Amino acid sequence: MQSNESVPAWAGALAGIVAGGVALGVAQLASGLVRPEAFPVVAVGDVVVDLSPAPLKEFAIRTFGQNDKAVLVGGVFVVLGLLAAVIGVLARRRTWYGLAGLAGFAVVGVTAVLSRPEAQGVDVLPTLAGVGAGAWALVWLIGRARVAVPAEPVQQAVRDESEAVERPAVMRAGREPMVFDRRRLLTGVAGGVAVAGAATVLGRGLAGRRTVDAARIGVALPRPASPLPALPSGVDFKLNGLSSFVTRNQDFYRVDTALVVPQVDPKTWTLRIHGLVDRPVEITYDDLLKRPLTEADVTLTCVSNEVGGPYVGNARWLGVRMADVLREAGLRSDADMLLSTSDDGFTCGTPLDVVMDGRDALFAIAMNGEVLPVDHGFPVRQVVPGLYGYVSATKWVVDIKVTRFDTDEAYWTPRGWAARGPIKTQSRIDLPKPGATVTAGRTTIAGVAWAQHTGVSAVEVRVDRGEWRQARLAQVPGPDTWRQWALDWDATPGDHTIEVRATDVAGRTQTEDRTPIAPDGATGWHTITVEAA
Repeated sequence: MQSNESVPAWAGALAGIVAGGVALGVAQLASGLVRPEAFPVVAVGDVVVDLSPAPLKEFAIRTFGQNDKAVLVGGVFVVLGLLAAVIGVLARRRTWYGLAGLAGFAVVGVTAVLSRPEAQGVDVLPTLAGVGAGAWALVWLIGRARVAVPAEPVQQAVRDESEAVERPAVMRAGREPMVFDRRRLLTGVAGGVAVAGAATVLGRGLAGRRTVDAARIGVALPRPASPLPALPSGVDFKLNGLSSFVTRNQDFYRVDTALVVPQVDPKTWTLRIHGLVDRPVEITYDDLLKRPLTEADVTLTCVSNEVGGPYVGNARWLGVRMADVLREAGLRSDADMLLSTSDDGFTCGTPLDVVMDGRDALFAIAMNGEVLPVDHGFPVRQVVPGLYGYVSATKWVVDIKVTRFDTDEAYWTPRGWAARGPIKTQSRIDLPKPGATVTAGRTTIAGVAWAQHTGVSAVEVRVDRGEWRQARLAQVPGPDTWRQWALDWDATPGDHTIEVRATDVAGRTQTEDRTPIAPDGATGWHTITVEAA
């Protein structure tokens, strides 16, 4: 193909970016028709998550919190934009350079899409359609930026023996010269942006209509076989700024590997239990709703929670006891792990003895009196008191293999995390906030503490490394929830350091030693500094 060097570099970059936008918009539209998970940006992001080393994942969660996925997807878009600009610059030299770059995009996108555990053959169509549209847009935009102009005449001078004779003007030999047309390029860019935007909006709309919101709203929750009593009146001190005993669904933390929240239709959902069992079981959502349902107040904690961190919350869950379903399958004596799989392919390994020891481990269908939110695992998720979420709390669960730890590994284990993850006793200061300025005089220090599946028996606070003082404790309905605590303090003017530690019902006081979250959860006393004035 011919050279496009009449197009300046900035124009080539602009054409490349717009062509990339068209590619992504068409891919978004096609994924709305196929399935949202087939969008290549999501697939590439999933691969990045899977291949990222544990320290990088810890940094992302620590730095960006629950926005880590949005930051990752945004980063993918930024990188794609930069590469698209480079492709556009290359295309101004030779068009096929740009097409080769887009072909590279296609290879990466298709490879990423097909690498996902739930991949289907049709999942490659959004990538191919997007790259095809992007290639057409790139050629079209570069073509619009170049226009032919008539060659300038050349005056040929021929000197006779006696005088100079000026011959008539003639055209240069060869192709007509090409010049850059800014106006035509910018009008083409405007059209490309419109196409990209319309395709993106339409694609997202199609994907949205495929969500399960309508099905979720239509679920009528059965009453539990043995309803829990109302929470004790003293579970919540109701202090402004103190975490409430019950975490609202919209405020509950979300940490998982899903860049696109799985949309699981309860009409087609099934849970398969197999492996080291005598009788494999397959349960539908309707089957699950017909079983005796159990309510349980349970605090969940993410292993990525730093000392004093936000990734902990408490809710009242409704579901079927996991132990009852597993007994129906007939567990074999050599089994010691449940390898559960999410609809999006994520796996976690749960110690079997913990699920079977009598605690309220549930296949949960509801949270705080309403059907599970889609973000939190609708239609069904696991809730296991006393274990960090990465080894227990599988959302959108569809498969459970009864197996052994020496036979199978779950998602996080080969990435450096411990195979078993019991929650460590922790306490957190919510009031005052770190770095806050408080009024000198009587003020309240307050927070929450947890020690699942044992329970918190005491919380102590000390200021400026003085004597430990016992905090007053709120009531709790059982050993599987966090517990509020509070202490009145007479603050003197100046800077102060406040520390907290908890002791569980078994008499074990949390350690002062600071350890990182990997491989099995952080330890240490939560410590803050404040100023009294």
